[in-house]
Formats: sequence, structure tokens, C-alpha cells
Amino acid sequence: MSRRQLFGIGGALGVVAAGGLSSAAALSRRPAMTGAVLRSGVPLPPAYQVPLPVPRVLSGADRYDIVQREVTAEILPGVPTRLWTYGGTFPGPTIESRCGRTVEVAHRNELPVPSVVHLHGGRTPPSSDGYPTDLVLPAGWQDMGHGMRDPRAVTSELTRLYTYPLDQRPTLLWYHDHRMDFTGPAVWRGLAGMHLVRDDAEDALGLPSGVHELPLMIADRAFAADGSLAYPSIDPSLMMQPGVKEPYIAGLLGDVVLVNGAPWPVHEVDAVRYRLRILNASNARHYDLEAVLDDGRRLDLVQIGADQGLLHTSVTHRNLPIAPAERYDVILDFGKVPIGGRVRIVNRLGSGRTRDVLAFHVVRKAADPSRIPEVLSEDLPEWKRSDAVRVRDISFRAGQLGHGHGWLIGGQPFAPDRTDITTRLGDVEVWRLVADVHHPVHLHLVGFRILSRGGGDPLPHDAGLKDTVSLRPGESAELITRFDGYRGRYLFHCHNAEHEDMGMMANLEVT
Repeated sequence: MSRRQLFGIGGALGVVAAGGLSSAAALSRRPAMTGAVLRSGVPLPPAYQVPLPVPRVLSGADRYDIVQREVTAEILPGVPTRLWTYGGTFPGPTIESRCGRTVEVAHRNELPVPSVVHLHGGRTPPSSDGYPTDLVLPAGWQDMGHGMRDPRAVTSELTRLYTYPLDQRPTLLWYHDHRMDFTGPAVWRGLAGMHLVRDDAEDALGLPSGVHELPLMIADRAFAADGSLAYPSIDPSLMMQPGVKEPYIAGLLGDVVLVNGAPWPVHEVDAVRYRLRILNASNARHYDLEAVLDDGRRLDLVQIGADQGLLHTSVTHRNLPIAPAERYDVILDFGKVPIGGRVRIVNRLGSGRTRDVLAFHVVRKAADPSRIPEVLSEDLPEWKRSDAVRVRDISFRAGQLGHGHGWLIGGQPFAPDRTDITTRLGDVEVWRLVADVHHPVHLHLVGFRILSRGGGDPLPHDAGLKDTVSLRPGESAELITRFDGYRGRYLFHCHNAEHEDMGMMANLEVT
């Protein structure tokens, strides 16, 4: 296998070389499959015993220094686990910023492999967007050809300064590793954290705040018998050959659900409204969340925001589907739950242990000054089909690459030296996307509105401004967006991390 094959096609041929898969037939036999479950080899704790951690917060400064390093920590009680971390914790620290106030984050790489940081949902110049070949190299790293396959790559030795102007709506962003071909295993090992952006107008709405606002990063994992995070990499060192072993080419699903890095945690709450900032940081697992009391009654999930900030008005759900990389801003009202009552957040798509997510134990009465205003935001873009200067049709499908399987956009695997789409700064476009299996599709730089699904209306949870759309098996969807902010090279890709690592990315050039 040539170096061009090894590094130039998103890892697709690497799967064939070590996994023995000769075609895409394995997926065609199971067209709706979104992944395979990896079972843990260590005894798992009971649900709702571990307190919910709240990640430490970095706020009030214009620059932060974060060291990417390996640590040993307890995720499962009494079981040591090696993690790759931002700042020594999983999740990494939550950064809190203000809209329009530029923040710089210096990332120092003390891991054994290169890294790349992408601020997901950030309106960011291309030099700081975390392009997959713009590597931060650890000390003493010997170049293995990354630069050869991408003449535009800008690598940094040991430290890179990322600049985030945050000229965007207030919302929950998240940051994670985005290294080409190895995003899945790096995020699985712990390289993920949250970034909250706020502004004065949102602060004045009277939404739940302080201890009544909880960031919740949901991520499934599996643990080996020695307590390590099991991941079926072809090359466990993550240094040379990308890809995962069969049967995990459709995506990796763990059998442990973590929230803020804790397995099936419980959190004591007041009998008041809470604002839940929910992020699905799983590699491939989809959730359909529901709030259920022990007596079987359900609580409403009142959605006030989406990936890119507040809705115009709230939308009430009984259950809320969330795909990898999606975020939802939700109000959950414990005011009518009796003291001592328990509310479980369950996953209607899960079975066995993966049906449980987390629980809230209502322990005290309290005054509740919060409210949900009838109008949350007046600044949502009002793009119309007639504004679009072009319409694009883009497919997301499994396909054949040489003698092996890959995940393709428009019939092609990712190549960093090829421009797939060129648009002009300020252009409004409609994109018509179609999928074979489940694909959560993410656009860098811009947010978008969902115009339709399958030729019909958007679903209730499609409201607001998004940056990730969950395409269901066999489904089409139409998006509309305006490409503004910055000129340069960006990406769009599937956010199933295994699909992404096996070729399902494409280049977008804004000119």
C-alpha cells in the first residue's frame, strides 16, 4: 500500500488491508444499520449511583492555555482508565465566552500523536477552524507524510494558538479532535469539551441560570477488561494505519452511557425549572430522549434552542431525538414533582443498559424566578428559496473504493487536495441531501435552516438554526444557508466519526 493510499483517502483502504472486507456488501445487507455494539469486559456499575459531574469552567479571560495530555482517572467507580484529555479531565473544561469578544485558546500537545482542534459550530477563520491536516505535532514527532498529501496544510510544533472571534449568536458549541483519519478513536479516548457563548440579550430573558443551568455531554463508551477504553482500531497506536475492524465500519456503539464523563449519573435538583444544554458527543449512537417519573408519567421537554442558538418561540416535545454532534437547549420543569421523586432521562432507542441515561432526584423546594418568554429571539435569519443563487444535490452513501469499502459524498472519498464545492462569500444556497443509512451531516462555518424532509415539512425538532442535520435511512432533506463570515477552505461531513474517518468528508471553498 502506497503512502498516498494510506493517508489520502480517509482511511477507507486501511479497513480492507487489515479487516478483510472485500466490498460494501456487509452494509447493503443491513441498510438501516448505524453501528455495532462493543461490549465491555469489565463489570459495570448500577445506574443512578454516581453523582453527575459538572466540568470546571474557564471564563472572564481573552486567552486560555490548555494542555492535551494523557491521565489516569476513574470513570467506572474503582476502575482506573487511561484518558486523552484537554487539561487533565474528561470532558475538558467548559469555556464560557461573550458574543463578539475574541477568545484565543493555546493548545499544547503532550499526547503521543498529532492533534487538531475544531470548535464545532464556531464561526471561525479557516486558519483556526481545525482543518484535519493542520496538525499540532508532539515533541519529536517524525513526519509520516501528512504534509505530502495536502500542500495547503499548516502544521505547528507542540503548540498552536486558535483564535475565535465568536461573532455569532449565543449558543452551546463544543470542541473536539479533528485529525484526519483518526477523529473517532481520539474523541473516544476523551478529546472533547464544551464552549458556551452568551450575550446580554439572552441573559435578560429570565431563563434558568446558575446552578439551575446544566451542560450535559452525553457519550457512550465501552471498557476493556483492564479498564481501558476499548476501541477496535486497526492500528491501536493511532500513528499509521487508519480505520476500524469489521463489524464496526458502520459506526461504534458502546454499552456504557456517560454524561459529563460519569456512567448513568444522578443529580439532586430543586423543585424548579432547569435549563439543560444537551450535547450528543457520541461517535455514532443516536438517542431519543424522554423524561419519565418512576410512576410512568412523562414530563415535557420544552426546547428553546438548537445547534446555533435560541428559537423564535419554544417547542414542546414528549421525546427528543438527538444525533451525534447535535445540541438542544431544553427546559425541564421539576416544579410539580413531589419532593423525593425521581425523574429519569431515558433513551427510547436504547435497549438494556443503553436505555438508561441519567436521573434527577428532586430533594427540596425552592423559589423559581425563571420564566420562558413567549418570544425568545428576534434575530433568526429569514432566508427564502427565492434568495438562493443555486441548488445542489449531494449524496451520502456507502461505496466501493478499489477492492474495499468506503463512505462517500457525491460518490467520492475525501481528498484534501481536491475542492468539491466552491461558493462565493455572501451567496445563499439550497442543498438537497440524500442518505442511504443514518448520517448526521455537519457544515463548518455556517448555520442553516431545514426546509423540508422527504419532500414534506420539517420535523418539530428541526426548528431554529442548525449546523448538523440528522438524515435518517433513505431520507432526503433540504437546507438553506448563506455562506458568510470568512473566505477560505472549510469542510462538510458526516459526524458519525467512523464514517468521517473512512472518507465521508468533502471540501468547501468560500471565495
